[in-house]
Amino acid sequence: MDLFKDDDGDTLKGSNINQPLATRMRPENLDEFVGQEDLVGEGKMIRRMIESGMIGSLIFYGPPSSGKTTLAHVISKEIDARFEIINAVLDGIKELRRVVSKADHERKATGKRTILFVDEIHRWNKAQQDALLPHLESGVIILVGATTENPFYSLVNPLLSRCQLFELKPLTKPDIVTMIDRSLSDEEKGLGYLDLDLTQEAKEHFAEYAGGDVRNALNAIEMAALTTPKNQDGSVVIDINIARESIQKRNVRYDKTGDEHYHYASALIKSMRGSDVDASLYWMNAMLEAGEDPNFIFRRFLIFASEDVGMADPYAITVVNSTHESFLKTGMPEGLYFLSHCAIFLALSVKSNSAKAIFEVNKTIRNKGAGQVPPHLRDKTANKKSSVYLGTENASENYKYPHQYENHWVEQQYLPDELKDQKWYEPGESGREAKLWQRLRNIRGEKL
Repeated sequence: MDLFKDDDGDTLKGSNINQPLATRMRPENLDEFVGQEDLVGEGKMIRRMIESGMIGSLIFYGPPSSGKTTLAHVISKEIDARFEIINAVLDGIKELRRVVSKADHERKATGKRTILFVDEIHRWNKAQQDALLPHLESGVIILVGATTENPFYSLVNPLLSRCQLFELKPLTKPDIVTMIDRSLSDEEKGLGYLDLDLTQEAKEHFAEYAGGDVRNALNAIEMAALTTPKNQDGSVVIDINIARESIQKRNVRYDKTGDEHYHYASALIKSMRGSDVDASLYWMNAMLEAGEDPNFIFRRFLIFASEDVGMADPYAITVVNSTHESFLKTGMPEGLYFLSHCAIFLALSVKSNSAKAIFEVNKTIRNKGAGQVPPHLRDKTANKKSSVYLGTENASENYKYPHQYENHWVEQQYLPDELKDQKWYEPGESGREAKLWQRLRNIRGEKL
């Protein structure tokens, strides 16, 4: 059976076995572009730049699949410029010279501008980044650089000073739904040529589990559409069961070397410091679910035991060492108990089946994904650099330092907005844990 031919043997409209659905559905103009309304919406900066034709060199930074490459491609289409791509992982100065030579020839011959898109530009070293500067000065190319890392750390200052910086946010669930609907109705590039029935529950599952990655959702839908047998009437029904088979694990956004790594670690430390057990468990599990090395977390625990618990309970260091040793002997998934034990102990320390709370947190993150770190919990150093360069308020300044308040505790939100009232931890009623929990209740002023 040929999935790309109809019953008469003719090639189906929109079929292109060489390109996945997500590639075929890539927007060609601003009207088709989905997301980033604060940048490309009516009256916003990038739209104004395009409409005026005054496009300078740009740096896009943001998580994978936020639309950096697509937006660069759309800009080149809108201003009728040549579009060249260099991948900083694979290409170097030799490839840059080739592109510049071609761009210079094209400009002299036809007057047409060239947009050079450098993907993962943070992978270039200082010398390679410096090699761009004279070509930006001469105007022979318009640079659009893309990076998933904080540009204030990864890019040289001379390059930053010659480019406008734009932060792209993760695509939202409604954005993903919009692209799903568009792919289902488009007969030329999408799946509109099929008699396809995607149930609402299945659509919600694809959009939720995509984790802001439209490619993940569209390619999973295409796989489901092309592998699901047709009904007697020739239709293809994709229900929730098929959707679950096609996209089984939710995509968690996390870069173990980027800003999110430090934001999550900062949120974990500040949550333990604030004696918020639920938030401590949540951020720890978010890091683990995204691939963080558990040994890194134990190192943070060890520092915390001395820095924030200190002589109030010297036993904390012994607990961290013991739980770490136990983890190394057992490994995952049983090792989650020891991580949970340590986080709960440190959060409750002065400044029973309760360890199973980690699995409830795990279940929440697997079903809904890791939420955004509240602005006041984000890494202060990274936010400070951004705020100074962009001239904006440093959201981390709103963080309330518990040690400055009576009993080293202050009312403050540590979980994401959508989970701010969520509770997972159920304290034990006997032994040391009960006493620690009672102490925290007293500090909070809770009635018995």
